[in-house]
Amino acid sequence: MHAWTAWGEGLLNTPRFSLANNEEVADWVEKQRSADAEKMQQLIQSLEQVLGSKTREYIKPQIHTIKGEPHRIIPQVAREIGADLVVMGTVARTGIPGLIMGNTAETILNRLDCSVLAVKPPGFISPVTLEEQ
Repeated sequence: MHAWTAWGEGLLNTPRFSLANNEEVADWVEKQRSADAEKMQQLIQSLEQVLGSKTREYIKPQIHTIKGEPHRIIPQVAREIGADLVVMGTVARTGIPGLIMGNTAETILNRLDCSVLAVKPPGFISPVTLEEQ
């Protein structure tokens, strides 16, 4: 699942700051939706290349690209579909808070009623080390 928003849509729809007409705003939002849907398809294609088409056929992933803030949409849809596991990527913050996960993932974690697998980005080096005994 991917929750997306059209950056600046709220500002463009505010009467005081209206910089575009409704049609222009709708076009902008549609371009954002389309771009995010394309990125999701590319991700699924990459996953199939790594795992193979038989794996994709076996696990039969359901793809959801939904407009809204991730910290609201992801827990809501997870409850609606009865998800047992939510796998999400995280972006590291710095300092102590960054030891665990990013802000969005942390917020989502507190709203889920199922298991979570948080995945760090490629190249992430954990500041946590094991002590040699």
